[in-house]
Amino acid sequence: MVESVIEIEVVYAAVDRQVLRTVSVAEGITVREALLRSGIGDEFQELDLAACPVGIFGKVIADPQVRLIQAGDRIEIYRPLLADPKEVRRLRAAKAAAAKAREQ
Repeated sequence: MVESVIEIEVVYAAVDRQVLRTVSVAEGITVREALLRSGIGDEFQELDLAACPVGIFGKVIADPQVRLIQAGDRIEIYRPLLADPKEVRRLRAAKAAAAKAREQ
């Protein structure tokens, strides 16, 4: 029996660069298997593709070892945030308030 092949995208944004790769894989494989077959781990040695958090079109996948991919899926590999967004906003607001107080 001939195996169906589908196309998906794998996306990763490192600190210094971003990669979007179109990959042809067998239909019926899991998200984690697709990541491993994409070859993106060879390009980014720091990635642990067996354990890193991933999502499809911005929605986190709770169990990528079980979730099957579909044609056209974009698998996104997530990395830890460098700074807490709430803290960054708080610091920016405090800096703006201090600048405004100096102007008056």
